[in-house]
Amino acid sequence: MNKKDAEKRIIELRNLVEYHAKKYYDDDNPEISDFEYDMLMVELRNLEKEFPEFSSNDSLTQKVGGHVKKGFKEVVHEVPLQSLQDIFSFDELIEFDKRIKKSEEEFGKATNYVVETKIDGLSAALKYKNGILVEGATRGNGIVGEDVTENIKTIKTVPQKLKEPLNITVRGEVFISKADFEKMNEERVLDEKTLFANARNAAAGSLRQLDSNITATRPLDIYIFNVQKIEGKDFNSHYEELVFLENLGFNVNPVKILCKNIEEVINAIKKIGEERESLSFGIDGAVVKVDNLSLRENLGSTAKTPRWAIAYKYPPERKETVVKDIICQVGRTGVITPMAILEPVAVAGSTISKTTLHNEDFIKEKDLRIGDTVVIQKAGDVIPEIVEVKKEKRTGDEKIFEMPTLCPVCGAPAIREEGEAAIRCMGIECPAKLLRNIIHFVSKEGMDIDGLGENLVEQFINKGFLKNIADIYDLTFEQISSLKKNGTKFATNLINAIEESKSRPLHQLITALGIRHVGSKSAKTLAKNFKTMENLQNATIEQLSLLEDVGEIMAVSIYEFFKENQTLDLLSRLKSANINMEEKEDENVNQKFVGMTFVLTGSLENYTREEASEIIEKLGGKTSSSVSKKTTYVLAGEEAGSKLTKARDLGVTIISEKEFEEMVNN
Repeated sequence: MNKKDAEKRIIELRNLVEYHAKKYYDDDNPEISDFEYDMLMVELRNLEKEFPEFSSNDSLTQKVGGHVKKGFKEVVHEVPLQSLQDIFSFDELIEFDKRIKKSEEEFGKATNYVVETKIDGLSAALKYKNGILVEGATRGNGIVGEDVTENIKTIKTVPQKLKEPLNITVRGEVFISKADFEKMNEERVLDEKTLFANARNAAAGSLRQLDSNITATRPLDIYIFNVQKIEGKDFNSHYEELVFLENLGFNVNPVKILCKNIEEVINAIKKIGEERESLSFGIDGAVVKVDNLSLRENLGSTAKTPRWAIAYKYPPERKETVVKDIICQVGRTGVITPMAILEPVAVAGSTISKTTLHNEDFIKEKDLRIGDTVVIQKAGDVIPEIVEVKKEKRTGDEKIFEMPTLCPVCGAPAIREEGEAAIRCMGIECPAKLLRNIIHFVSKEGMDIDGLGENLVEQFINKGFLKNIADIYDLTFEQISSLKKNGTKFATNLINAIEESKSRPLHQLITALGIRHVGSKSAKTLAKNFKTMENLQNATIEQLSLLEDVGEIMAVSIYEFFKENQTLDLLSRLKSANINMEEKEDENVNQKFVGMTFVLTGSLENYTREEASEIIEKLGGKTSSSVSKKTTYVLAGEEAGSKLTKARDLGVTIISEKEFEEMVNN
């Protein structure tokens, strides 16, 4: 490669690795695999070595890629948290050993190595004063990290107080175990959320939450692997440090193998590779460290990496197998996800027998058929995925898969709406959707049943007390009180709350039904115009489409919802339970805002936007999210933005919160 082409490729590679490093370190949302990123870095490092005239301190080969996330306080590390140079062959490892041997001869220090697993997580430093945890920080760029002290404290294996009153800073890797990670992703499939790409990103995203209450709900763990700084104690070897940390109460990396020479190191790496799937945590390599701390000091570091340690990266493993069948599972909101049933095959040490196919488009893009031979790998060494279809191995017996038109769980129509990748079950009584449907039904905007939270609903379902939304109104005092010790008062309160919900306005019942595309605002429009549930059930698509706030897509959704047998069955049961099915207007309420449209912008002092909107609607007015010539008033609070500017441009009347209150009260 000539100099001109080399310079061009170096610039291109730097931009690529900067982009992907940001996705990995800062956004916790990588777009390529670790192996692909490593290969880009190897190519860049080799080119910079071959053409040193183009080397730069700004290159990611010379620095760590992370930055401090907005919202976190900065922490300057007293001892830098460096990264490791990656290698991909035992030849490179032997070269590393030769360099260490030269230093050994020069400084007269004995060379042992410690081999540890390279845990797939997020690096963090923990600082203790007098044995009390006072600070937790992410690595960041190695020099400056993020203050995540409150989040670190939520990790159960982080000691808040040490067995000795020491001033010490340690470094560890925050991670999520394989079992916990798989459970999290299984729940995300059911909740129809994007899957975490791998355990590392799940851990990093969890630790870097601005709300520590969210972090506390995530199954984070930590393994400590280094003493960064300590007062009043001296150590001769790294292995000695690790044993000391263990005795001090830290959760230390359980895989730490002391080796006398490079041959033992290679054997240790091979052994870890063979046993990696039996580990409870994910790894992406093995770390080789010089054990003698004095020799480490003599060896020193570059700006980015220590010269006394190196990381051996295991290549991703791919295997061929056969798609025996494709089945579908239904998520908690009704999304139907295809799943490939595979001829069992061992990949990276574990047996894979099924994998998600995401949606209909994924199957069509790959032209995947039942009976196809496919290549699978574990994304991030955890999630199995189909990466290639071996079309040349087709025999002609393969079958094209079609997504179902009926829900495989309840038999209701399964519909894919225009512009969406997902196919959804439309049945309101579908058992797969039961938990989510009941939680929505009892929510504040729905039937507002105080005390009937998610945990309680789940218990009722597990005990068989709730098999349908309408079963809420058949719950007995004995059933409710049986869930809690001394549950008499609790049961009385919940029975009263359920009874009270029967008289909610019609618009709350419409909201509670969870009709696709219908929110609380459009539910009020429907209730106001049709007055009764019966009228709404009998409405045509044309009648629905004529209403303001109800477009054609929503109109079709409402119409089809009320034609479903499951919907009719539920409404019949709710009617039998004496649930209110009429919208009763309060004749005493002044309708002074009839015909007026308000747009709210900025933050109000005495109301939330929802509260202000409710007042406007009770007085007969409407609210809109955008300013137009039809807007009557723009209610502007503090830090009002572009809507205020547009109102001025269009000559729309702008009112303050004080003026709004005067309008309401007069």
